Amino acid sequence: MPGYFGASTGAGAALVAAAQRPHIVRAVVSRGGRPDLAAGALSHVRAPTLLIVGGDDVPVIGMNQRAAAQITAETQLIIVLGAPHLFQEPGSLDTVAQCAQAWFLRHLGGPRQACRTARHPC
Repeated sequence: MPGYFGASTGAGAALVAAAQRPHIVRAVVSRGGRPDLAAGALSHVRAPTLLIVGGDDVPVIGMNQRAAAQITAETQLIIVLGAPHLFQEPGSLDTVAQCAQAWFLRHLGGPRQACRTARHPC
């Protein structure tokens, strides 16, 4: 069973696809996502969903906070401090990768790894 990862507008598509395939998709990770593009589908997402947003991406933080309130499955919002929308700040994509990996391992199976550090908040 798959997990879906989407970034920016692709995260909206991943959320819609997860809502349309609740019996198949077991986890979703959104990086700097635009969940507003999936507004009608959010309440139908059944897969555990991780929303990762850059701390400097203020409009997208609000969009993801509202999305987290609409998704009825397990949802976590992580804000990566100092990261802009494209996560080009040094180390910020590493944080995204660590958090996504931990989320997928937790929900899709595989060896669990602790990755929570000051730099990796997942």
